[in-house]
Amino acid sequence: MAETPPRWTIEEYALPGREKPILTFLLGLVQRDKRDAIALLQLIQERGNQIRPPHSKLVETGLFELRGQQIRIFYMFLPGRRIVLLDGIVKKQDRIPQEVLKRVRGYRQAVEAAARKSAGGA
Repeated sequence: MAETPPRWTIEEYALPGREKPILTFLLGLVQRDKRDAIALLQLIQERGNQIRPPHSKLVETGLFELRGQQIRIFYMFLPGRRIVLLDGIVKKQDRIPQEVLKRVRGYRQAVEAAARKSAGGA
């Protein structure tokens, strides 16, 4: 009998001031959007990097989005079955706004730099 792989660990990116943009986003959601976000987070914790469209989409190398009805949650993977949630938006148009994309790219780069530093790399 095949053994079930361990669940993925979900972490939240924290700004230098310790604010976690994804938590601020999630706490601001109501009704259907909140239920949608919870379902997406449960799904990614179970499936990790096996989650596929329509629930997940590659935004660019190393940056993904969970996709609900209107909810978009930006995330990335780290070694050790770790998922880092970066931020989220309630999407009101087809494209991701440039200011949002710039912000989550910066968060991803900060997470990658911290991971390299903790691994002893430059």
